[in-house]
Amino acid sequence: MADTPEFKEFQGIPLDPRTDYYGLFADVDGEDLEWWTKARDFAEWIRPQVNDAWEKAEYNLPGIEEAARRGLVRDGIDIEGEPAMSIRAKRLIGLELSRLDASTATALGVQAGLAMQSIASLGSEEQKKAYLKPMSTLEIRGAFALTEPDHGSDSIGLETSATREGDEWVINGEKKWIGHGSVGHIAVVYARMDDGKVGAFIVDQDQEGYSAETITGKAALRGIPQAHITLTNVRVGEDRRLPGCASFRDTAKVLMSTRIGVAWSAFGLAADCYEKALKYASERVQFGRPLIKNQIIQQRLADMLMDVTSVGLYCKRLLELEEAGTVTEQQAALAKVFSTRAARRVAANARDMFGGVGILLENDVIRHFADAETLHTYEGTDTMQSLIVGKSITGVGAFTS
Repeated sequence: MADTPEFKEFQGIPLDPRTDYYGLFADVDGEDLEWWTKARDFAEWIRPQVNDAWEKAEYNLPGIEEAARRGLVRDGIDIEGEPAMSIRAKRLIGLELSRLDASTATALGVQAGLAMQSIASLGSEEQKKAYLKPMSTLEIRGAFALTEPDHGSDSIGLETSATREGDEWVINGEKKWIGHGSVGHIAVVYARMDDGKVGAFIVDQDQEGYSAETITGKAALRGIPQAHITLTNVRVGEDRRLPGCASFRDTAKVLMSTRIGVAWSAFGLAADCYEKALKYASERVQFGRPLIKNQIIQQRLADMLMDVTSVGLYCKRLLELEEAGTVTEQQAALAKVFSTRAARRVAANARDMFGGVGILLENDVIRHFADAETLHTYEGTDTMQSLIVGKSITGVGAFTS
């Protein structure tokens, strides 16, 4: 096998050139490189725990708390006394954690990208001071409660209500698929106010009228609990309403950022599947020779690399647009739908290339294969993202028949 490529677990950053084929991230340096290295170090620390948690459908909270101790639960939000984290750094962290495990990446995305970003973007200065620092350390775990049983992609049809009674708001309704909704401390609940506008409220999960049941039977993202929440006459003071929220447009920045984050997660998941398949094909001997000496294997590896590279190009361009402050909802939608489609193709190819052992968790690809289905769906389904793009290029909305 002397003429076969040596495959070793690469310790350096950036990505192995067989993955980052165009050197898209070869110039990462300085503080951004330090953050990426921190994420890689954390991934290696938690790696032995990941498959066990996924198989048992258990939340590895101590592992997530370790991520917080290492300063990774930030999503680029400025925290007093903590080092700065750039947009580039937060995207590279998301990439690296998704190469490891989509459940772990989602846990940090829920806490920082959704719950903390809601408060950072829409909250008062007092709310930011009260919540952001302890949320970054996981002293306070947060949930983002927007999706409802009957309103996912059409969340604009929000039915949860918030009625003003003096200095309090009374909230009634249901939420579903809410990460941290049953294992957190607070939930940022979105509800329709008396005047028809959309409000966001910080609700304590242990207060009267808040009931949450962890959803069981999931075949994907098994390492993070998601909840079905019922809110019955839940009372919160005016000081718990996020003053910056009055419409769905006010939440658009948060949601757009998380959709971009899903594209980066798809990049990480696809990259790991490709790397694992390349390693396996280099080592696996069939009919007296390694798999990589077969033409069909080389073609499939090249196909996988094309998808990984394409997703990387999407992410690199999105990063440039984000850093310039010009990225649009439509551009985020295009990247999200393409990247998750590509990740599904790569994961399916990798699982097949492993043959029978491809269904073993110890090889990671079957976990990625299942989790890719969730990436494809959450933060806006394939169809909804395509319709967002379709409207932008035709000028015609086709969201309803």
